[in-house]
Amino acid sequence: MTTDQLTLDDILDARAYERVRDEFRRQVMARKRLRRVSVGDITTLVFESVDTVRFQVQEMARVEKIFTDEGIQGELDVYNRLLPSPGELSATLFIELTTDADLRHWLPRLVGVERTVVLELADGSAVASVPEGTHADALTRDEITPAVHYLRFPFEPAQVSAFAGGPVALAIRHPEYQHRVELADATREALIGDLEGRTEPLPLG
Repeated sequence: MTTDQLTLDDILDARAYERVRDEFRRQVMARKRLRRVSVGDITTLVFESVDTVRFQVQEMARVEKIFTDEGIQGELDVYNRLLPSPGELSATLFIELTTDADLRHWLPRLVGVERTVVLELADGSAVASVPEGTHADALTRDEITPAVHYLRFPFEPAQVSAFAGGPVALAIRHPEYQHRVELADATREALIGDLEGRTEPLPLG
């Protein structure tokens, strides 16, 4: 297993993945529950890791029937951008709307939300979200926001220590949507491994 980027060697072929999928999925979902944080009624952040990204690539290859190295490398090129480096966290922000009325109401109002997410630390500082560059460049509409955003949270060394000491709150400070929730200790502990570059990936195969 690579420690910075996933490669073709980290992805099982279709038959091998089917043999281990149920158990791997069960373990990934257990870890993902710790990394999933709802902020208010309609937004959720999932903090990404090697496990969540690897699972996404394996599942995309399975569903889309991608069997070639070239095809899988294309998926890796997309999803590797979600992996956090030591000293930062990476998250996917979901705006969870289920009706056309809610979509029409909220998506125009939440333009810019990807720049208003912060982690509030016990030392009084805050780590603000930065949109993932390639994803941000692909946004072409100024009057409506997508329902999914990819974010990074770059930390200073002192902020890593403050995060580890807790407590930590996750907040959205958008003019149209202001909510805040304190991270559970188990969630904070899971994310400390990302910040310190020591998260151990699950075995696969």
